[in-house]
Amino acid sequence: MSATSLNAPAQSSALSGRETLCETITVQRSVEEVYAYLVDFSTIEQWDPGVHRAVKTTPGAPRAGSRFELSLNLPGGHQPMDYELIELDAPSRLVLRGRGPGFSVIDTIRLTALDGARCQIEYRAELRFEGWRALARAPMRPLLKRIGRQAVSGLARALNPEPPVAERVRTRLSERLVLPAALDFTRRGYLRMPNKGLSHRLEGRTVLVTGPSTGLGLATACECARLGARVLLVGRDELRLQRARQAVADFSGQTLDQMPVYVADLSFMSELRQVAARIRKEEPVLDVLINNAGALFAERGETAEGHERALAINLLAPWALSRELMPLLEAGGGRIINVASGGLYLQPLRLDDMQYRRGRYDGAKAYARAKRGLVSVSQRLAKAHPSVSVHAMHPGWAATPGVAKSLPAFNRALGERLRDARMGADTIVWLASSPAVAGSTGLFWFDRQPRPVSVLPGTDVSARQSDRLLKWLEENAGD
Repeated sequence: MSATSLNAPAQSSALSGRETLCETITVQRSVEEVYAYLVDFSTIEQWDPGVHRAVKTTPGAPRAGSRFELSLNLPGGHQPMDYELIELDAPSRLVLRGRGPGFSVIDTIRLTALDGARCQIEYRAELRFEGWRALARAPMRPLLKRIGRQAVSGLARALNPEPPVAERVRTRLSERLVLPAALDFTRRGYLRMPNKGLSHRLEGRTVLVTGPSTGLGLATACECARLGARVLLVGRDELRLQRARQAVADFSGQTLDQMPVYVADLSFMSELRQVAARIRKEEPVLDVLINNAGALFAERGETAEGHERALAINLLAPWALSRELMPLLEAGGGRIINVASGGLYLQPLRLDDMQYRRGRYDGAKAYARAKRGLVSVSQRLAKAHPSVSVHAMHPGWAATPGVAKSLPAFNRALGERLRDARMGADTIVWLASSPAVAGSTGLFWFDRQPRPVSVLPGTDVSARQSDRLLKWLEENAGD
């Protein structure tokens, strides 16, 4: 049971234009965990509804002098705000200085360890308004108080333990109609989530991310590293991997030697087995495998091994890599997260034409069919390997370089309604880190909730079809 208290006195200074807000909450987390979450102040975007976006602009681990750029949700649109971390005393105190449109602020965060694994957080904001805002501060006081309460309530949700996720999947009417549910595939769905916190630490754990050079993969690698994980980066272009490695280090504060790079084109089964053998040799345990690498092709093509390209990278690769690395995952009771697509809701599994040789090729259909197969495979892996938690998820519609290149018309049509990469990666990182999903396996997730795999007639994969799919995979991508 959460022991959360909110106290929000808004105090007026004798000096015109100044207000002081103070909020106090108690959360069921250790003071060290709370400090680790708050010292990178860009996490404010996860818990303060008044912040649309927050970015740490100073590379490396947060320290005195680190700067942050925020985009505030204000009437009339997003407004910029700058913050600087001016004092820190781990793990008990943080002081930040901020400047926004027409005001400045000194934020002081004090952390006090209580009995057990609880922490008291005192958040004090000393605001100074300029111009007309100084004259309007009295009528603004109730609004400021409400904003402060909303912020600390969000912080409490981000830090307090979540209840275990119910495994019963309910199909809502909107999901059966597909289109109404698809509206939540945009950033609207992410913004409506009640809890966006990613605060559970991953120290001592090893996380492998495929396709980490851009988009969802890069956002996932950054966030897992910020949570303390040792991240392995697997991709086909060494130069891009090295750039991604530096980007993850700048974002998270991890050192480069904590992020091994493995070069392999995973659409080639021969290269995949070689890199998997190297990882098995160098890593005793793998805690999380994130099969993110994927691609959508406008025209049909085959790899040198004779596989249709979308099938190879979106289905054969995650299935084969999961099998190759299963000994490392079973050694530590690890998790597999397979990144699928909401487009699978519109496509069945085509066992009679896995290589898409019949009819006119449609890249979006080929991609969705492969992802449909991937979700089915995830369910079978979950049953075959009960000591490993296997999850599939879809990220919604995210604005990534891959989407811009593969679906330019779609990208232009939705524009700013698309999620950014960190929104799309949210559920991936949550599945990798949250204790709330411990013990769950074989589910399909969207925005941190288990969802139905099929809603349209003829798109579900029967047990017989699943058996045939596994046999086909063994024959075409097995040893």
